[in-house]
Amino acid sequence: MLHHLPAILTNPPRRRLGHQALILNRDGAVLLIGTAYKSGLMLPGGSAEANELPHLAARRHTETETGLVLPLRHILATDYVDAQLLPEGINFVYWGGHLTPAQETIVARHRPPATITAVHWLHPHQLPDAMAPDQHRRTTQALTALTNGTHLPFLLRGTPAE
Repeated sequence: MLHHLPAILTNPPRRRLGHQALILNRDGAVLLIGTAYKSGLMLPGGSAEANELPHLAARRHTETETGLVLPLRHILATDYVDAQLLPEGINFVYWGGHLTPAQETIVARHRPPATITAVHWLHPHQLPDAMAPDQHRRTTQALTALTNGTHLPFLLRGTPAE
């Protein structure tokens, strides 16, 4: 017997899903990028493609923008953004880890695509002047979660992601 599905399931609202990575160097500075399409610096990351696993979208964008391939398995923050110029969105901030000296060299040598205009390491006290307010608040919440040891595992159908 087939059940009639509610309209919310057959025609869900349009939402953007963003996936970013919080990455620190050995000195505790945050890896940030500048883009040609947004003002202010932000965490590496971007949107998932259709049927792309969320943590793999974050990893793909992080690799493209910084050269790093990181296991992004824990979420530090989730941020809802209401509709303004773009449809409403939800952004997930994954923990990318503290980089080794070899990984920092990868970032320094990487040549990102033309849409990435800058790659910077900034200490937390420098973030308010370099980031848009919403990006800064999201990053600060992720840093606070990291400091407090609070994070959520990213699950795929109830199993921790590989």
